[in-house]
Formats: sequence, structure tokens, C-alpha cells
Amino acid sequence: MREEDKPEIRKLLLFRDMSTENFDRLMQAAYAQTFPAQLELIRQGEPADFLHIMMEGTVELFSGWRDRETTMAVVRPVSTFILAACIKDAPYLMSARTVEKSRIIMIPAKDLRATFRLDPEFAVSTITELASCYRSVVRHAKSLKLRNSRERVAAYIYRQSSLAGNAASFVLPVEKRLLASLLGMTPENFSRAIKSLQSDGVAMDGMRIIITNMKSLEAVAGPDTLIDGSDPLSGFPAATAPSI
Repeated sequence: MREEDKPEIRKLLLFRDMSTENFDRLMQAAYAQTFPAQLELIRQGEPADFLHIMMEGTVELFSGWRDRETTMAVVRPVSTFILAACIKDAPYLMSARTVEKSRIIMIPAKDLRATFRLDPEFAVSTITELASCYRSVVRHAKSLKLRNSRERVAAYIYRQSSLAGNAASFVLPVEKRLLASLLGMTPENFSRAIKSLQSDGVAMDGMRIIITNMKSLEAVAGPDTLIDGSDPLSGFPAATAPSI
């Protein structure tokens, strides 16, 4: 791995408070690899061998059952994924594939578990991150179960605008197919939901969302801190990823 990667990794909540000695030892065991687009990195049901740190690119976390498949989260730099499975030494609950060319640093799970037992600050940070991931998953589940498809799309657009400083226009961070799956709907239903929001001040131009009536959008979205929270939902912004 590159020496210049270490300061970026050190800034992550997971590694911020651990001792320098233990951080350096963990980084010595890590290695970086660049993967092409649409490559399957991990497969659900297989043992969790590595903690993954996204440095460049985009990764989709997805799951399948019978002939169905759904997007669970989208991971962007700089962030980690597979933490829970690594700490628990359990099989992956989801699969992962690159959306675009991606550079990922991998830390062996056995070294991660050894450091967890050795460094109390790292252990606290691990528990804190897993708790945050759990709460994000609960919020996402609440949105899927309590909002209809139109409300979910409106809530997503409103949240992204808020993250961008109440911007009246922004570019979707992922392709519409992935976003639709993440929001629990088909691409066709996603397109219909966008069209139905035109009367509430939402327009789409390619990948760009344009908001002309924020109050009307807010009324449909019904932002709620117990669903949307003060922290970003898993999989939506760049630096957040769920545990697996």
C-alpha cells in the first residue's frame, strides 16, 4: 500500500484513537489492490477474510435469493466494509462487486481481531462504528417499511439536498438502477416516482436532480430524525458503509 494512504486511513473513526504502534503494525499486514469494474470481490456465505478499505472507486454491496437480487448499500471512499463479519469471524451476509475501477486496501481479519483484543481504544472505536452501522440499518429499514415508493424517493432527494447545503440541484452519486434497488423498487417504479414528484418541485435531467419547490418536496418527504437521523444513511454518502 502507498505510504500516503496511511494519513487518510488514520482519519477514519475506526483507527483514529488507537495507538500508533498498533496502527502501524496493522498497516504492515495490509496490502492494496486495484480491481476492474464489475468484478465480484466477495460472495455471501463465504468466510470473511479481510476488512476492506475503499480508497478509490465505488463498490456495490448486494444480496440474492432464488432468482432475485437487491442492492443493500453503495460504498465510496474513504470508508470500510465487512467489519462485523471480520470481528465475529462469520460468513459474509452480502456480496460485493466493483461499480467502477476501484482501489481497495485489505487488512487480514485475523490481524484485526488480534488488534481488537490488544488495543482498548481500537475496541471502543470498533463497537462505536458497529453501533452506528446498526442504527443506520434500522433507519433504512424503517424508511422501507413506513414510506411508500414516492415518499422514499422524495426523502432521498431531500436528504441529498440537505447534505449538499440545501442545494437546489445536485448530481446523483450513483446510477439510477443502483439507487432504485437501494430504495427497494424497480428502475421503472423509480422513474414513475420521479415523474410523480414533478408537481412537487422535482425535475430530473439525466443524472441531475433539480428542485424548484423545496417546501413542497419537504411535505412529501416528511423528514424525521428517528428515520433519517442527523447522520447519513448507510450506503448513500461517500464515507458511510454498513457492517456485514
